[in-house]
Parts: sequence; structure tokens; C-alpha cells
Amino acid sequence: MMPSIQTNNLNLWYGDFQALININAAFKENKITAIIGPSGCGKSTLLRTVNRMNDLIEGVRTSGQILVDSENIFDRKTDLMALRKKVGMVFQRPNPFPLSIYENIAFGLKIHKAPGRLVLDAIVERSLKQVDLWDELKDKLRKSAFSLSLEQRQRLCIARLAAVKPEVLLMDEPCSALDPQATARIEELMHKLKQNYTIIIVTHNMQQAARVSDETGFMLLGELVEFGQTKDIFTNPKDKRTDDYITGKYG
Repeated sequence: MMPSIQTNNLNLWYGDFQALININAAFKENKITAIIGPSGCGKSTLLRTVNRMNDLIEGVRTSGQILVDSENIFDRKTDLMALRKKVGMVFQRPNPFPLSIYENIAFGLKIHKAPGRLVLDAIVERSLKQVDLWDELKDKLRKSAFSLSLEQRQRLCIARLAAVKPEVLLMDEPCSALDPQATARIEELMHKLKQNYTIIIVTHNMQQAARVSDETGFMLLGELVEFGQTKDIFTNPKDKRTDDYITGKYG
């Protein structure tokens, strides 16, 4: 299977501090890849680099490549708006806009070139159906997104991305603000979404990584120590540092 995203000798510095060290990884299409590791190991930095969100931080510099559909995103010709349309991001805490449920979904479409009202209505419905919210919200579309539960808000944020038809979903601790029941429902949703998207999830929850992912990467001090099939990483890791982390000896 061809990788949807590939990193080649990727390095990143915040000023003088090197946060990512020579990262080489391939993230496969229609698979869920989990990135695990202790706090401060570079997991979220790696995730944010895939759609160049780190560009917003002063003093950041990179070397190496990230290929998305075989094109290097660090190329000077890269259209950042087009990249972030293709590679969407879901954050730790749901971040709906202070708008109606309908306008949250329509927001990205209007930025990129709004379709007519009937088409917009159809896209809003399709996007909410993708995240299993349509039946709950179809009669509440004019209500504020802030009226929703935390789980509904997270689903809405995923629907907002789905509306612009990305290829990749980056998920940075998407369940950290949710209770166990809501977490289970979001995990179930991830399995459904991978039919249409390449998903990369950063999680501190190793049980979650084991449950939802097809492949897992373990990071430590900015390095990608080990990367492979999730079942192998958790049952037969090749690197002692991976084994130590998974068995709770540190982290």
C-alpha cells in the first residue's frame, strides 16, 4: 500500500531546541496510525508539522521532507490553504466557532468558495451524517454550537472538516476532554471514518492506541524510536525503550 504521507529525515527546531530528530515514517491511506510517547517527546509537534501549523510559531525551522501525495509540503510553491484543506486537524478540546451548528459546517466551504444554498444544505446534511449527528441535530441547525455537549462539539468539529473533503485527519488527543462513554463513541467513529480518510492520532492513552490504530509509532526525546503494526509494537517491541514505556517502567 502506498503511503498517503511520508516523512524523510524530518528535523524541527524551536529556536535552538531540536524537537524532532531525523523522523522517517510512512502513514498509510485509510489506516489509523497512533503516535505514543511521554509528554514532551515531540508527538504533537510531529502532528502539527504535517499541515505546517508550526509555521505560526516564531523561531521554528525545519529540514528534510514531508510528502503528502508525493509532493513536498515544504516546497516554496505549496499553497498553505490548499494543504490545510487536504490535511485537517482535530484538537484536544473541541473548538467550534461562536456560530450556529449550520454555520460551523458551512464556514470552510464559504472560505474556499461557497456553493449555492441547496448544495450547501446537502453538504451540511452529509457531513453531519458522517459523524452520526444528523438525526440528533437536524431540527436544531440554527442553535449555537456552544449548546452542544463536549462529545457533540468534537463530532461537529470533525464534520466541519469533512465538509471540505480532506484526505487526512490529524487528531491531537481528541478524547482527552471526554468521559469514557463519549470516548468509546468517538473511537467507534474513527473506525468508520478511516474508510474515507488517512487518520493520525496522538494519544497519551496506550489502551486507546491499542484499540483504535492499525499502526503505532513510539516517540522519545524527539526521536521516532519504533514504528510498525500496532499488535507488534504492543506485544513484541524490538526496542527496549519501547518495551519499557509500554510496560510502565517510565513515562
